[in-house]
Amino acid sequence: MSTLRLTMSQALVRYLAAQKVRDEDSGELLPMFGGVFAIFGHGNVAGVGEALYQHREQLPTYRAHNEQAMANAAIAYAKAQMRRRMMAVTTSIGPGATNLLTSAALAHVNRLPVLLLPGDIFVSRAPDPVLQQIEDFSDGTVSVNDCFRPVSRYFDRIVRPEQLFTALPRAMHVLTDAALCGPVTLALPQDVQAEACDWPEDFFTERVHSFRRLPPAPEDITAAADALRHAKHPVVVVGGGALYAQASEAVRHFAETHGVPVAETQAGKGTLAWHHPLQLGPAGVCGSTAANDLLADADVVLAVGTRLQDFTTGSNALYRHARIITLNVNGYDALKGGGVQVLADARLGLGALSKELGAWRAKQAWRERAEQLAKQWRELVDKIASRRELPAGTLPYDGEIIGAVQRSHAHSTRDDIVVCAAGTLPAELEKLWRTETPGGYHMEYGYSCMGYEIAGGLGVKMAKPEREVIVMLGDGSYLMLNAEIATSVMLGQKLIVIVLDNRGFGCINRLQQACGGPPFNNMLDDCLHGSDDAPAIDFAAHARAMGAQAEHVRSIAELEQALTRARASTRTYLIAIDTDHRRTTEAGGCWWEVAVPEMSERESVQAARRDYEQAKERQRLYPVTGKPDEH
Repeated sequence: MSTLRLTMSQALVRYLAAQKVRDEDSGELLPMFGGVFAIFGHGNVAGVGEALYQHREQLPTYRAHNEQAMANAAIAYAKAQMRRRMMAVTTSIGPGATNLLTSAALAHVNRLPVLLLPGDIFVSRAPDPVLQQIEDFSDGTVSVNDCFRPVSRYFDRIVRPEQLFTALPRAMHVLTDAALCGPVTLALPQDVQAEACDWPEDFFTERVHSFRRLPPAPEDITAAADALRHAKHPVVVVGGGALYAQASEAVRHFAETHGVPVAETQAGKGTLAWHHPLQLGPAGVCGSTAANDLLADADVVLAVGTRLQDFTTGSNALYRHARIITLNVNGYDALKGGGVQVLADARLGLGALSKELGAWRAKQAWRERAEQLAKQWRELVDKIASRRELPAGTLPYDGEIIGAVQRSHAHSTRDDIVVCAAGTLPAELEKLWRTETPGGYHMEYGYSCMGYEIAGGLGVKMAKPEREVIVMLGDGSYLMLNAEIATSVMLGQKLIVIVLDNRGFGCINRLQQACGGPPFNNMLDDCLHGSDDAPAIDFAAHARAMGAQAEHVRSIAELEQALTRARASTRTYLIAIDTDHRRTTEAGGCWWEVAVPEMSERESVQAARRDYEQAKERQRLYPVTGKPDEH
């Protein structure tokens, strides 16, 4: 058996470069890892850094400006690739590593693959403590990287080079398994990175990974079909799992064949084209009137590829009389709802369920009601999106800006991808953004991480360079993480960034007041500051300082003109516009639980508490059992 003498880092990088996937459409063989984002420090520059340099042609290395941001970009890359391709991220020990923790949690919540390779302390303990090392007074084996254990789907610390023989195959399995998918952390001690041993050459043989589809058990399909046959008011709710399973056509076929209307979550938006007659729009707190009205009357909800987060599905507020059928590849998620569980790939599960149902269709009156409500919702969206002229002195709100961006999209030959994550915009975009293409709507709302947007947009653009990527975010998110504008300019990955400046955290300010509180510490004008005036931030000037083209506009008309210039640009282009934080799209939505203080001197808090207690009485706490026609 021929061997190669390599350091642990060299073996690791060579192995990653040998992992391949096959494009399901073209059949082309592609690298599984699109590259490695790296910020070097004393904990990884000598070991991993040297190895990455050797393989820079086969496995590109990208430099970023913030560890959390580059991990977010890597995660967005995997999401845009529907989890079929991914990236690795390497940092030094210390703050470089812990800066990845938020991103690890984000990937964990969203079930997205990313390989995290933080440097670690010396196994030898010769330099003890080394720079940036925390010291646990009761456990000498602990380093900051142990913080990754609860936010990783697989964690390992490589204390001997030979441990890669088992750790790497396990890591690849988790990264490519539909049910286990999430962040993998391999902590790499500094001295072990540089240690050499003899490696069998066949360990680095090219490996082509397949993404297996879990077929449903016949008894699960029988139970689900039996529940649907008894349904008078069925609704399908599609989540991100339907997109990752590439089940868009299966969802469309199921809806049309059986006449069941479809609602969507933030992660599942785009599975069914916005103009389909049975497309109800989004469900839950950010939901449409059509989806939420029908879900409130549903007796069976078929939840496909969703973890039933209450906010994005309304599962605890709306499904009071509904039996839930969960179709999910992950057993943990399939158990939610307490009804019928179908453990399967979304595409295969829907196909089998449709076959079992045969000629069964939902009641005609229910279908007609669904189509009428869906039509009315589309008309409302049309009205909001077409609004150009505002009364003098009136600032636009997010919905009117989304309409302007959507109109510019309609006149473009390119297929836009909109990227967002947190604040008011996710609610407005879920209601108002229209896409016919799976993946055209890229929302990180599992963790709703402020600061994801620009870095996420970079990752999406790297995954889909042929498409226009439009990042929409508020001023609060921009100020949290914006340095990857400079990275996008450096890499030649053009983004259109639209900053909606409402001078603070407008979304939480409204929630604060809805819970009876006064405006406090959210809007810049309501914060403690040492001068008479709150800061006025020139976002366009800031973006220009990082190499982007940028401008500030004062109206919807100016925004439309700026979007034309932005689309024509070959460089990242930022547009800032002032907005009104008080106005929102009021139609749609449903109650969700935000605990209101039981005791307060404020009458407004006391009133909010009374409303809260009344709403709690209507909350779904237990699963609905039995056949729908028995309820």
